[in-house]
Amino acid sequence: MDAFLNWFFAFITTMFSGIWQGIKSFFLGIIHIFDFGIYFGLFSKYQSGFGVGGWILAVLSLILVYAFWLGLVFLLVLGIRRFFRYRASLAVNEDLLDEISVLQKEVARLTKEKECIIGLKTGGTAGDEGTAGADGDADDATETHHGELLGATDLSATDKAQTGEPRFYRLAAVDEKYTNFVPPVYEDEGVTLTDLCEDLRNYACSSSHLYYEIKTIRLMIAGLASTKMILLQGISGTGKTSLPYVMGKYFENGATIASVQPSWRDRSELFGFFNEFTKKFNETEVLRRIYESAYTDDINIIVLDEMNIARVEYYFAEMLSILEMPDPEEWKIQLVPSVWPNDPVLLTDGKLKIPQNVWYIGTANNDDSTFAVSDKVYDRAFVINLDSKGVPFDAPETKARRISYHCVEALYRKAVQEHPVSDETLGKIEKLDNYVIEHFRVAFGNRIMKQLKVFVPVYIACGGDETEGLDYLLATKVFRKFESLNLGLIRDEIKGLINFLDATFGKDRMTECIAFLRRLQKSY
Repeated sequence: MDAFLNWFFAFITTMFSGIWQGIKSFFLGIIHIFDFGIYFGLFSKYQSGFGVGGWILAVLSLILVYAFWLGLVFLLVLGIRRFFRYRASLAVNEDLLDEISVLQKEVARLTKEKECIIGLKTGGTAGDEGTAGADGDADDATETHHGELLGATDLSATDKAQTGEPRFYRLAAVDEKYTNFVPPVYEDEGVTLTDLCEDLRNYACSSSHLYYEIKTIRLMIAGLASTKMILLQGISGTGKTSLPYVMGKYFENGATIASVQPSWRDRSELFGFFNEFTKKFNETEVLRRIYESAYTDDINIIVLDEMNIARVEYYFAEMLSILEMPDPEEWKIQLVPSVWPNDPVLLTDGKLKIPQNVWYIGTANNDDSTFAVSDKVYDRAFVINLDSKGVPFDAPETKARRISYHCVEALYRKAVQEHPVSDETLGKIEKLDNYVIEHFRVAFGNRIMKQLKVFVPVYIACGGDETEGLDYLLATKVFRKFESLNLGLIRDEIKGLINFLDATFGKDRMTECIAFLRRLQKSY
């Protein structure tokens, strides 16, 4: 045994001696590397034989060698710091994961309690009270109900449908409002589009101190004839929201203003959504207004204020598609997939038909806080630029006038029949179309031509001029597309286009188009 102990002692001693020698040699090596005294001695010994080249090489050698060692030390320190930071981040992440786990458990517990409470209120309160009364023990009744909670929750939707509780509260209220509805008396007699524009302008001035040029009012009324969607854009403070608001007042059917939020992503922000938990449809004011419009012949205006603070082509995508359908009977949106006996009267198979007497007017500010309006929206909407504040003027006292939708539509049809775009003008448009295709690779398109053949006649009926209406439509519908082209490549072509417009339509007749094209030239 003594021999083993002696061997083990000698073995351990030798091992630790080797470890100590290794550590000692490592530090002695470090000390030896940075022993500047030895280096100065060596330098003194050999420097007498250095020439100019030797001195230069000696200095460079010293710099390179010590730069290498300093770089190595720096990388070592940096690696150690990153290691400790990584370890610290792991510790923080582990703490966060623990907190998340605790919160998830708490949420699950609270959700379970909420389900129990909802189940007590909706699925078996009455039955439980009866059981409690019969047995004389309310606690036993509650305990029994908890055991049947899941079944009660699943049956809540059916129970509500059978008991007559509506899932569309606002729409049900509209149905009740119009149960014994007596249609109003409309003041349609003797209305002309020219008088309508003048009266609307004077009403805005006399009632609200809002001052609009007569051209702006004509553009609005004629734009409503060509599309169901108007886009008012321009600098802040020019009365973009006020214009549709005062129009609603003038027609004695106030506009519904929906303030668009940056978080809007889909149609549920516009119409609402069905809550599977409460079995209720969360209706918006926009949905209520669209639904109520079907009961009357009023002119209805829905304003999407700050329309481009979110992406229009996201939350308004379904409406953009529906409003393009040629058959108004197909203008339907699916609100719910199933049918309840007490659903609103005007819902068919869970679908709502969009009435014709509703116009959608969006306002847009073009700044860094908003999204750019896409071509898809521009092509479908009629754009009105409000870039200057109104100039005050005196107007006679003008009263509001309740005009029916069918009266306005009849005036639109009459204008198209009486003031069709002349063949001469259509020929000029065709030449312009060919010129633009050849030089800019941009075409008018069928949608623009369709809107043009309605807008221009109505604009004339409102008191405007054919060339003036055509000029505005081409500037906002066709030449606006040039903004997406490479302005550096088309700059010279723009000058030729301006000359072509003067030669085809008359010198300085196409003022809106030429002004827009010159702005494009200056912007490059």
